[in-house]
Amino acid sequence: MKTVLIKNSRFSKDQSGSALVYILIAIALLAALTVSFMEPSGQQTQSQNSTKIVAELYNQSSLIQSAIQECILVYPAEDTGLTATEQNNSPYPINPADPYFDAQTATPGTAADNNASGVRCPGNPGGADASHALMFSGTSGKFLPPAPSLFGDWEYYNGADGIFFFIATDKTDPYLETSLNKLDEKFAECEADVIDATAGAVNLSSDIIADAAERVCPIGSRCFRVWMILTTGTNHGDAGSGC
Repeated sequence: MKTVLIKNSRFSKDQSGSALVYILIAIALLAALTVSFMEPSGQQTQSQNSTKIVAELYNQSSLIQSAIQECILVYPAEDTGLTATEQNNSPYPINPADPYFDAQTATPGTAADNNASGVRCPGNPGGADASHALMFSGTSGKFLPPAPSLFGDWEYYNGADGIFFFIATDKTDPYLETSLNKLDEKFAECEADVIDATAGAVNLSSDIIADAAERVCPIGSRCFRVWMILTTGTNHGDAGSGC
């Protein structure tokens, strides 16, 4: 009986040791499996964020384009009070912060910046009336949604280089550069470009217009620009000299 008890004790110890090995292996496999699930999840989140940003920026840029095009098609006569200095590209809207508006008491709410949300249609109401109607307002029935959370507001430019609007981000999220490049692919050649100003500010226009200095992609930022008109000698940036 004593011999039997000793044998059973040894068998029990061997069995416990084997079970411990299996438990350790299971823990290691579970850890590896957890890591394998976590990595694709992070990549998937970045991919989803990138897709969302591309969609939002594309939809907003399309809305700005269509609103400007509607303005010049519906109201081609624009404001006959504008001089050649004040209007570089007739009959397109002039810059929201142009000094022209400062002296026109008929124009409500002179813009303090050149955000696209403040662009006014010069042909509405037309004639020599400086009360250009806002393209985006309750009256027009068109509303420009807020820019994505990682970006600033869209800014509008009408000057010697042509007409464009752009948006900037100074955030360093890794998927932003990829997002802007994907967005660029949705536009025709020369219609849009991505400007990398992470190493230093980049001038987006070559002229100093009346309402402000050159348009600039700020230092530490990446900008996305959409062209409406490209004139001779335009500062094309990444759009290329062949445009």
